Amino acid sequence: MDAKIREAYERWLKYAVLDSDVSEELKEMDENAVMEAFYRDLEFGTGGLRGVIGAGSNRMNVYTVGKASQGLANYVLKHYPEGERRIAVSYDSRIKSILFSRTAAAVFAANGIETAIYPNLMPTPCLSYAVRALKCSAGIMVTASHNPARYNGYKVYGSDGCQITTEAAAEITELIEALDCFDDVKFGDFDEEMAAGRISYIPDQVYTDFVEEVKKQSVLPKDAVIDKNVAVVYTPLNGAGRYPVIRTLQESGFTNITVVAEQAEPDGNFPTCPYPNPEIREAMELGIRTAEEKQADLLMATDPDSDRMGIAVRDENGAYVLLSGNETGCLLLDYILNLREQTGTIPENPVLVKTIVSTDLADQIAKKHGAEVRNVLTGFKYIGDQIADLENHGRESDYILGFEESYGYLTGTYVRDKDAVDAAFMTCEMFAYYKSIGKTLLERLHELYDEFGYYQNSLKNYEFEGMAGAKRMQEIMASFRQDQESFAGIKIAKKLDYLNGIDGLPAADVVKFYLEDGSSLVIRPSGTEPKVKLYISVKGKDLQETAPRTAALVEELDRFMK
Repeated sequence: MDAKIREAYERWLKYAVLDSDVSEELKEMDENAVMEAFYRDLEFGTGGLRGVIGAGSNRMNVYTVGKASQGLANYVLKHYPEGERRIAVSYDSRIKSILFSRTAAAVFAANGIETAIYPNLMPTPCLSYAVRALKCSAGIMVTASHNPARYNGYKVYGSDGCQITTEAAAEITELIEALDCFDDVKFGDFDEEMAAGRISYIPDQVYTDFVEEVKKQSVLPKDAVIDKNVAVVYTPLNGAGRYPVIRTLQESGFTNITVVAEQAEPDGNFPTCPYPNPEIREAMELGIRTAEEKQADLLMATDPDSDRMGIAVRDENGAYVLLSGNETGCLLLDYILNLREQTGTIPENPVLVKTIVSTDLADQIAKKHGAEVRNVLTGFKYIGDQIADLENHGRESDYILGFEESYGYLTGTYVRDKDAVDAAFMTCEMFAYYKSIGKTLLERLHELYDEFGYYQNSLKNYEFEGMAGAKRMQEIMASFRQDQESFAGIKIAKKLDYLNGIDGLPAADVVKFYLEDGSSLVIRPSGTEPKVKLYISVKGKDLQETAPRTAALVEELDRFMK
């Protein structure tokens, strides 16, 4: 075993006494487990921390959370004067989320920073909202989003309610790396800091104000009459979305709602959906079963921190069809533009913001309505940055929608991250509106395809766990940067390498290929999981035309990855 790894392990054995789970795991580790747990420090970036829960410097535990929190505290102490040092904290249903959020809050308070924490689990967008509402200098959300149960994480937000910038992340990383997780972290006691008034609970009014802002996103005419008795099945996938989603819908008149019983309560083990991601059909199976029993019109699911939403609707045969993030995003875009034109509320220069891996169909819909399209890097924080840019130029009201193909949507500017509470509300409204005029979402989607062409968008994930996996991911990205002439016999028309930044976008480990037949490919490593993500987009008349071309590309790229 490497001497440095052995030394680190021995030190943790001696000093890691705050959490008995960590202490016991350290004692039981074999050599391979020690290597995986200590070969690196858990990486901090623009997405904060994310990793497997457990003992070691490469794991999520009270020590890595404490070290990151001390680094963030030092950043706030450096950049904000006394009286303006305030941090908001929230958490979801994941294993140890309460412990990690309280650990972080106590570290902030021990550093003299006023800290406000939600008294109960709350979705990510509620954290983004609280940062701005309470005029905080930063915020953290303890979550691993849609990852499996063995993961947890720690998202960091700036004073604008958006996930931190690349520059801020780099500076905080430097501050974190200068710390020793045992000697340099001020581990306060949560209850003592609360009693002393250095930690307080976020007022209920902040949560209520958030719900009111979501309800304001309605684009219906004031005199509109729609069927709000549509039968809806909703699942929070054992996460944080249940109460804000149900409250928002019920206060807006949608009361015929059934919550999937097995997935209603917070449970970080996710016993019925090992991968709690509404993008994955397996996570939706119980919801579909419940929808079939209730003969529901619409199924909606939100991920554990309720910033992503997936839906299913019935086709003409009564079978439930899952819509992709691209399809739902295009339907929302089309609905918002049409309704705002009808009501005369559309801005003179409307702006759609989407990621470079999201469907080009959205660009076509926006163009028809004279809307500007801003394409940004993958990650909703880049959409948040564009909202801030519009605000800085006095154009905040021009923003109409931000979305990414990975099931993230935001129709307003009250938060600066994707919001599944908003997405669920707007989807219910859109569904009810179309039902009132005798149309389904699938019918409207096919009308869009008839008008603009059919886009088949596919996402392939390739997992590379551990130390060897990290090296393999680097090799794969390097190989895509080498000279290539074609994929699946289709010549490459153009290659964009974002490693040095393109069109004013920050540098990113992303490569995009445009093929001569109009198809496109995007390859990038995930910023939060040990995966390489491959996005394939093929355009044609219909699925019959695009499916063989998609299959050929997938087959060749599968061989390449393996």
